[in-house]
Amino acid sequence: MDYTKITETPSNYENLEKMDTQTILENINNEDKKIAEAVAGVIPQVTKLVDCTAERFLDGGRLFYIGAGTSGRLGILDASEIPPTYGMPHDRVIGLIAGGDKAIRKAVEFAEDDVHQAWKDLQEYNINSKDVLVGIAASGTTPYVLGGIEDAKKHGILTAGITNNPESPLATCSDIPIEIIVGPEFVTGSTRMKSGTSQKLVLNMISTALMIRIGRVKGNKMVNMQLSNTKLVDRGTRYLMEELGLSYTDAEKALKEYGSVKKAIDALK
Repeated sequence: MDYTKITETPSNYENLEKMDTQTILENINNEDKKIAEAVAGVIPQVTKLVDCTAERFLDGGRLFYIGAGTSGRLGILDASEIPPTYGMPHDRVIGLIAGGDKAIRKAVEFAEDDVHQAWKDLQEYNINSKDVLVGIAASGTTPYVLGGIEDAKKHGILTAGITNNPESPLATCSDIPIEIIVGPEFVTGSTRMKSGTSQKLVLNMISTALMIRIGRVKGNKMVNMQLSNTKLVDRGTRYLMEELGLSYTDAEKALKEYGSVKKAIDALK
């Protein structure tokens, strides 16, 4: 299928090397201002994905992200922040990158070109029809992502595709296409910039809305966060002070006794 890859079209700016530093930064910022509007345009599709995922999640399903390069790293970042932020087990939101964990820090040559590798990687987690698979690829053509999505659909797994090109193969083959059209990059083809930022915003929306929908937030507080450092213990203590009217000392004692803000509130309120 022939289509225009907006992500590869020339930058709106010429002779970048002749710009002074402030001009470079102002122009990058001008391009970045376009991102939020593009993300707003995909909210209906993200809504559908969150609602479908929440239904499966409450039935024991999981959320998987697959991607290569920047897209893969963003999926892993989003997944890795769910356990400490919302107290979920590490095996409920899972991010996979072409080339494996070593590709998180250093690019693995040609890893993204294997159309069958994503499905092999997913087999290690026994992915099944209760789960949801989200493929992330700015171009919408990454073989690792496309192959994973196509194989997942054959096995009855709900799929979504996050891409920055309209009518791309990823959008076409995904059950829920999420096409964030941010336009050409400031540096031509550098999709770690606007495209990557837009993907991060959408991933934040997906996982945060999902956690709220399944009851991991109370009011506007992260009541299930892991108490893994002094800052988070202090935050949890202040949540309990506000919710239960306790002194700092009593709130901290209750937090440590019950192990989480939610458990302390359930026990004491």
